[in-house]
Amino acid sequence: MKVAILFDNFGPYHLARLIGASRVLEVLGVEFAGSSHDYVWERSGTDHPLRTETLFPESSSRQVTTRDFKDRLTRVLEAFEPDAVVIPGWSGRGAFLALEWCGQNKVPAIVMSESTAHDEVRSNWREWIKRHYVGQCAAALVGGRPHQEYMQELGMAPERIYQGYDAVDNAYFKEKAEAIKRQNNRSSGPQFPGKYFLVSARFIEKKNLFRVLDAYGSYLRASDSLTSERWPLVILGDGELKSNLLAQCAELRLRIVMGAPWESLATDSSNLTSSTVYFPGFRQIDALPRFYAHAGVFIHASTTEQWGLVVNEAMASGLPVIVSNRVGCSTDLVQEGVNGFTFDPYDVDRLSELMIRISSMPEDKLAEMGRQSEEIIGRWGPERFATGLKAAVVKALQIGPIKPTFLQRAVLTALLRR
Repeated sequence: MKVAILFDNFGPYHLARLIGASRVLEVLGVEFAGSSHDYVWERSGTDHPLRTETLFPESSSRQVTTRDFKDRLTRVLEAFEPDAVVIPGWSGRGAFLALEWCGQNKVPAIVMSESTAHDEVRSNWREWIKRHYVGQCAAALVGGRPHQEYMQELGMAPERIYQGYDAVDNAYFKEKAEAIKRQNNRSSGPQFPGKYFLVSARFIEKKNLFRVLDAYGSYLRASDSLTSERWPLVILGDGELKSNLLAQCAELRLRIVMGAPWESLATDSSNLTSSTVYFPGFRQIDALPRFYAHAGVFIHASTTEQWGLVVNEAMASGLPVIVSNRVGCSTDLVQEGVNGFTFDPYDVDRLSELMIRISSMPEDKLAEMGRQSEEIIGRWGPERFATGLKAAVVKALQIGPIKPTFLQRAVLTALLRR
């Protein structure tokens, strides 16, 4: 079965999924552009066993005309002659053009989605448009249970929906984190210092970092009576709210360390101090395992999030997790008290309480929660993406291409003219 899988821009997550899918299908990975409007991933090179095409290598997909976009996508798909086309959601021209091509060429379309009913404010007219869009797809690949339920709300029959869309390269994070731990355990020099709270997010409003800082301030005040050392807070990332976050740290009288070379922190315990907020900056995937390897817990506090792939990374690295109940992955990946905890992202006191609870746990309890994280996420890796996608392709080929109605064609035409 020849399958074209489309993404806006290849990041590490997408390549891991494509490699997994290529083991069970004949895959062409198509990225619309060589750069992303939202992410600053470094190019991953060509040392992967994939057949790929980049429509616009030197730009983002938002910088090209619809005519050029359509011409290049059409040329690539016609040359490959796919049995099915796998489309990334319903929010960009690339997806609209691909669905239009499928309708014109009688090729089944499979929609990938990580949306839930509650991750954004929903309006009736937008949902009406989505239903007519989804109605042109033969099958769907979604994240987990909440995402499957939402796809059903949009009119897709449950037997045509498969899970496994949101996956990272679990083996990469597990192996790298374990290697770093072994290396530090063998070191004859200063050992790595105590645990810390770890956050990794873009500095934008929905990531809820201001409440994380409030909770950390409350944690420090409440933990004065505790005998255990107060953990530092490490916030990876960058973004438009950086200056605001630093100003809040100053208001809360939190000690700040900016851009500290983490390599030195990993070899000299005197460089990492308790009751401190560290801002190491944005890091690419090859640097992330160093942060995951020695954290005590990973915190993801978003007020809204379709899935939250950083939680996958942390769990694959063997960490307990504290995850907002508005994050899409929390339903499937977090088992209360087993590998972590969920919380209301607007409840600062609850997050502070969980910080105290986790940092007060004995080492063996933290380690057991981390092992449970590894076991749970082991069922949600690239292999699951591959098996879910293959099942969706088989179903789509059984059903055959969906002939769009006049109204569905009109909706798609209107979307392309926005």
